[in-house]
Parts: sequence; structure tokens; C-alpha cells
Amino acid sequence: MTAMTGLKPKHFLWQVEGRIAKVRLDRPERKNPLTFESYAELRDTFRDLVYADDIDAVVFLPNGGNFCSGGDVHDIIGPLVKMDMKQLLAFTRMTGDLVKAMLNCGKPIIAAVDGVALGAGAIITMASDIRIATSEAKTAFLFTRVGLAGCDMGACAILPRIIGQGRAAELLYTGRTMSAAEGERWGFYNRIVEASALEADALDMAARIVAGPTFAHGITKTQLNQEWSMGLDQAIEAEAQAQAICMQTADFERAYKAFVAKEKPVFEGN
Repeated sequence: MTAMTGLKPKHFLWQVEGRIAKVRLDRPERKNPLTFESYAELRDTFRDLVYADDIDAVVFLPNGGNFCSGGDVHDIIGPLVKMDMKQLLAFTRMTGDLVKAMLNCGKPIIAAVDGVALGAGAIITMASDIRIATSEAKTAFLFTRVGLAGCDMGACAILPRIIGQGRAAELLYTGRTMSAAEGERWGFYNRIVEASALEADALDMAARIVAGPTFAHGITKTQLNQEWSMGLDQAIEAEAQAQAICMQTADFERAYKAFVAKEKPVFEGN
């Protein structure tokens, strides 16, 4: 296992407090677009989180009133039109690897969205476990608006699971903006909060999660992601095995002893 509290990334902001990692993209003057370098560094960071024993949850936060405007037009889109197919496939696989790393990092991820979450910014939001927004949040899977297909970074697989096939099809075909109110009504956003309360609300949710049985949370995240591709019998059997593993943890015993003593359990993640 490794420690990541002291991580000093070059292409985004990283701060750890109370076993919660706070991530902010750091180009607020341009609404926080992604570059080739920031994509890769985020991917590598989430891959490493699997082995981090000092972080139990991650919160993606806005910076300067915006979440993320997607891939930088000048730093990414411009160079892409000059690449050959092999280079383009390497890029699209790399961006998809960020989503894979988020899904497989073993830590719950909360996206706190204000302002724009466009393109890859919408994808990062989608790939998070819990999504909280302000009323000013504008979310768009705008790939068709730049002449591409809506099937980017897992959108055609993940988005229908969250909001339904028909609604996902509408957003992915048109590339139109989904308002915060629509997002909450459709189940994309868990709730809408005031902009002044967004960070505190997201961090409070993260703190509640971190105070729980964090080893078991990692199991829950794995099952939430894997069971979509299972039949019902397979899913029930997988959960039986997963729960048996959790019953071997000290946290399970702590919860039992606390219940008997009429006390609140204090979980330690083991």
C-alpha cells in the first residue's frame, strides 16, 4: 500500500483532509479544460488510488465557478485533426482509461458541479458515484456538436444506466445542455444545493462515507460496477461471496459489539 496525501500533481490541484482527497482542475480562466497531460495525470492518479491506504473518498470540485469545459479546443482538438488513426486510437483509449481508473479505484467519488460540465467534464461527472450540483450547473455530452459520435468514454454504456435509454439517447444525439433541474429530475444529480453550500455539502457527504466501513465501501463500489454485466443469479451469488468477505472484517465485529453495548460503532476500515 502507498500514501498519496503528499501527492503534488502538475496539472490539477490536490488536497487531502480527513482521508478525503479534493481534486480541482486548475485553469479557471478558461473554465478548466483538459489537456493531453491532465488527462494522463488524472488517469494515473486514479489508478494509484487503488493502493492508497490514506485516502477513503474523492471529491471533484469546481474552480472559479466552473467544473470542466471538456477537452481544450486549442491544446487537444487542434492537434487531433492532424493525427493518423493509430495516434487517434491511442488518445481515445487513454481518455477511456481515465473512466476505467475512476470506476476501479476502489474509493467512492463525489462530483460537485457548478457552472459548466461539458464533454469530458460531463463524463467525469457521470463516472462519479454521487453527483451534487448547483442550479447554475450546465451539463452537456456535446460530442456530436463537434462532428463526433455520442459514444465517448463509456457514455453509451453508463449514461443510460443513470437516466434511462431514451433520455440518454436524446442527450447523446443532440449534444444539448441538460439543466441542473432536469438532471435532478432524471436522477443524474442526487440533489441541487446553493453555490455557497456546494463544497461543504459534498465534503459532508464524503465525511459520512469515510466514517463508515471503508473496506466494505470498496466492495460495494466493485459490485455496483460489475453487476451490470451479470445475470441475476450471478449477481446474487457475487453478493453472497462479497458479503461473506465483509463478515470476516473487524468492522463487522465492531458493529456487533457496539450494538450490544448500545453505542455507535467506530469503524476503522479493516
